[in-house]
Amino acid sequence: MQEKEEEKKLAEDDHRRLGAELDLFVFSDSVGKGLPLWTPKGSVIRRVLERFIVNEEIRRGYQHVYTPDIAKLDLYKKSGHYPYYKDSMYAPIIIDEEEFMLRPMTCPHHFELYLSKPHSYRELPIRFAELAKLYRYELSGVITGLTRTRSFCLSDAHIICANPEQAKTEIEQALSLILFVTEKLGLKSGEDFWYRLSLGNREDSKKYYQDDKAWNEAEAILREVLKGQAVPFTEAKDEAAFYGPKIDIQMKDARGKEDTAFTVQYDFVAPKRFGLTYINSEGQTAETIVVHRSSIGSIERIVAFLIEKHKGAFPVWLAPVQVAVIPIGEAHHPYSQKVFAELKQADIRSEINLDNETLGKKIRSAKLQKIPYLIIIGDKEVSANALTVETRDGEKLENISVPDLVKKIGNI
Repeated sequence: MQEKEEEKKLAEDDHRRLGAELDLFVFSDSVGKGLPLWTPKGSVIRRVLERFIVNEEIRRGYQHVYTPDIAKLDLYKKSGHYPYYKDSMYAPIIIDEEEFMLRPMTCPHHFELYLSKPHSYRELPIRFAELAKLYRYELSGVITGLTRTRSFCLSDAHIICANPEQAKTEIEQALSLILFVTEKLGLKSGEDFWYRLSLGNREDSKKYYQDDKAWNEAEAILREVLKGQAVPFTEAKDEAAFYGPKIDIQMKDARGKEDTAFTVQYDFVAPKRFGLTYINSEGQTAETIVVHRSSIGSIERIVAFLIEKHKGAFPVWLAPVQVAVIPIGEAHHPYSQKVFAELKQADIRSEINLDNETLGKKIRSAKLQKIPYLIIIGDKEVSANALTVETRDGEKLENISVPDLVKKIGNI
């Protein structure tokens, strides 16, 4: 009996169920498996997250760029992703007798951007960031809602560093950014996520680049960084990238399945493969080190985690609809429309319900959508030129003005 109750609870928390109930995303057999379609409300959440992370990264010294969703197959052969990740890549596309690929990752594009001109040690580190659309041919059996898809948007970045010391500092700063993001999203370390040091496997020459000295140095740096964070972490062999070890921030979904939400990676291979160099202080050519990192992870996956974490009741700054305006009767429509227009003008995401329904039904509809604020407008509010506001937590605010409500919501 208890097991059935637990299954029922998980089903109610599952982002696929809540996503449908809240009208956030859909899938279509005609479009293809693992290819989500974001509804207008779901798109609001995505857009708010994207603006939030881009603005924060720019404040922290990242340079945001745009690169193509497609590239020559030779680029991924050069990077080593092909054949290392061949099985998770889409089949090549033949164009003008050349082979192209839908990109499964962004790093080779950013490396080519770096190579477009020479660089001095004074410029480093260089931090290229991008909200990148990526495509991976996930097996049908592992595709799950938004947590594992065949098309997704990654908050990706590649930091070109002059030496291991600079790379260590950048890794620490990347973890600081990730911690800032998790706090903003209402996620707690040890409760909602945990740290994993993902190591290579020296015995597997097919999966990992062979350079014992580089692996030892890189793993020691990441281990030192994690110890400096004073957070518990686990170590997992055979979970690294082919080019180096990683610090992965792990989460579990409502079904108990573990996935990586955010990652910071040390890459000692790409500089060799691409010739990523700079002119040092002595005027000599020197090899760089690359740090890969994802600050907010895959937009699809983090939205799935947030839906389940908050059970669809998003923080006010992230809610697709922040305020519902509900007139009691038709006589209250003009004032309600005036309030609605003022909220929209103040960039408050609002809806107005002018349907010919009972007040109770209108309120239930808004609560089912988990809208944070409900404005109920009747004779009293019209006469006082003020608002009565109910929150989804049961708090009641009376005789409040539109500017006061806007201030309270405090959009980022």
